[in-house]
Amino acid sequence: MARGHQKALSQQRNLKKQDAAKKGQGIDQKTAAQKALNFKCVVCMSQLPDPKTYKQHFESKHPKAPLPPELVDVTA
Repeated sequence: MARGHQKALSQQRNLKKQDAAKKGQGIDQKTAAQKALNFKCVVCMSQLPDPKTYKQHFESKHPKAPLPPELVDVTA
């Protein structure tokens, strides 16, 4: 009978350790930021969040390069 009680205590302690480990992790801001960057510049490979910003970036940083086809219909 003592082993059953020890087993229950051990499970409780393990559950507390797992909860503490989950709380310690928190939210990884770097991966969340990476997920928000959906567009990649075809010239310099920088990542941008939306097509409007992508078009502004492309027009200011690469004025001599032709506009990529995905940005032709985007209005600024």
